[in-house]
Amino acid sequence: MQNIIPISDMRFYNESLSKVAVGSEVVLTKNGKAKYTVVDFEEWEQTKATLELLKEIQKGVNSFKNKPTHTIEDFEKKYGLSE
Repeated sequence: MQNIIPISDMRFYNESLSKVAVGSEVVLTKNGKAKYTVVDFEEWEQTKATLELLKEIQKGVNSFKNKPTHTIEDFEKKYGLSE
């Protein structure tokens, strides 16, 4: 759940930051527009790890789309595994 707070309220940062929890970030606004987000550190680490995983998955998808693929039979024949 988002807590939206004007950045000017950060002069009361203890109160504002006490609202930060896993799954409950604080959105700081400047001139009425969202400018910054404060999140729990563990949640931030999980988010970064998820983004890295998604990037790696996307690399695999792109590789699969752009490079030739081989069947299991091709692999077995190449490495002498077929009977």
